[in-house]
Amino acid sequence: MKAGKILLSIIILLGIVLFFSIFIVKEVNQAIVLQFGDPKKIILKPGLNFKIPFIQNVVFLDKRILNLDTPPEEVIASDQKRLIVDAFARFQIIDPLKFYISVGNERVARSRLATIINSRIRNVLGQQELQTLLSQDRSKQMALIQEGVNNEAENFGIKIVDVRIKRADLPQANSDAIFRRMQTEREREAKEFRAKGAEMAVTITSTADKEVTVILADAQKKSEIMKGEGDGERNRIFADAFGQDPEFFAFYRAMQAYEKSLIGGETSLILSPDSEFFKFFGNIKPKTE
Repeated sequence: MKAGKILLSIIILLGIVLFFSIFIVKEVNQAIVLQFGDPKKIILKPGLNFKIPFIQNVVFLDKRILNLDTPPEEVIASDQKRLIVDAFARFQIIDPLKFYISVGNERVARSRLATIINSRIRNVLGQQELQTLLSQDRSKQMALIQEGVNNEAENFGIKIVDVRIKRADLPQANSDAIFRRMQTEREREAKEFRAKGAEMAVTITSTADKEVTVILADAQKKSEIMKGEGDGERNRIFADAFGQDPEFFAFYRAMQAYEKSLIGGETSLILSPDSEFFKFFGNIKPKTE
């Protein structure tokens, strides 16, 4: 009975030792086996592994590509313009031993990388003008930033996969000043457009008035010419008619003169009885009572 208890105790002890001796490395991890803080073994492949219980311990590191959001950083461009830059990076632990020795854990690594990235951003973007930073040439600047960060990150066993600028804004005070300047510029342009429009309206109106005057003068000229031609034709017809029957033409002209002179029936004429004007009244006999 006593031997059975001892055997059971030995089995339980072996089970405990075995439990603390076995560890599993997942596909997303890589592991470092430490003995009293000193690295003894690097495990990169997933699977079942063993360690010395109570003497060795295991540190797991992520081997996936990780994201890092850096805090917004104020950058002063070469033309002294200020810009608030918010960047992010993607990195991967490629040398777990160097990573563990240099930074120890992921939290410290993120803090160190954020400092390096912001420093590199200030260094590269500070040599460019603001207009360049807001143009398509910004991709070239990002390549320079990534290259510089990678050179320093290699000392930590880290590879920088990508560095991008999420947002690049002007400080609020600068944004307000630029907005006011843009507003003033647009108002100035609007005034110029209105002035040019008024000038064009005056020019068009003046041209139209000139054309109307020319058209009316030309029409008046043609009217006078046609009237003169009509009068000439009328005089020619009268002359032809007068030549054919002078007495009738004289009678006709006398009738026209009587019509114009005796309008209204109240016209008084004082003429000599033998005046040429009354020659066609010679045969009119006075009325007898």
